[in-house]
Amino acid sequence: MARKTKQQAQETRQHILDVALRLFSQQGVSSTSLAEIAKAAGVTRGAIYWHFKNKSDLFSEIWELAKPNIDELETEYQAKFPDDPLSVLREILIYVLEATVTEERRRLLLEIIFHKCEFVGEMASVQLAQRSLCIENYDRIEQTLRHCMNANMLPENLNTRRVAVLLRSYVTGIIENWLFAPESFDLKTEAREYVAVLLEMCLLCPSLRVNMAKAC
Repeated sequence: MARKTKQQAQETRQHILDVALRLFSQQGVSSTSLAEIAKAAGVTRGAIYWHFKNKSDLFSEIWELAKPNIDELETEYQAKFPDDPLSVLREILIYVLEATVTEERRRLLLEIIFHKCEFVGEMASVQLAQRSLCIENYDRIEQTLRHCMNANMLPENLNTRRVAVLLRSYVTGIIENWLFAPESFDLKTEAREYVAVLLEMCLLCPSLRVNMAKAC
């Protein structure tokens, strides 16, 4: 048999990822074996191991493909809203919420993460990696908030770490609740209003300020 071309190999890899995502969303990660994925994808287990070390490696690849590219979004919105970092932040947050509804791959992945995955056993390594990314996300959010503060669009004494924790928890909490009961509220329609509430808290809530007296 002739060796598969690079394009064919990439197509096979993507097909395996698509099938794995569907099975994980239907059955849960722990209840889905690589043998089941191979059978559903119409490939051998050897083909699975050719592309992925194990199930956690496969799942990590799905995670990478489904998460939004914040760098690209930031570049796009910075071009649209020059010298307006608060609008850039607002539009990115709105996109993250709306994409949960409109982008099937992302929606399925988030549903798996929040409701159909136990980060134990071979999946523990995935949790460790994502925990590090979580901390990096806090740092990145703080940097964005400082840009807004320097542009006089947010209070100069904003407690950026507290806001970063609140912001991430707020957005992921909305997403998790919507995924659990999509019929309970219209996330796509109300995404902009939810983000407006969050930014209003940043602007107006005294508890999100640094206590300068204590700081001194």
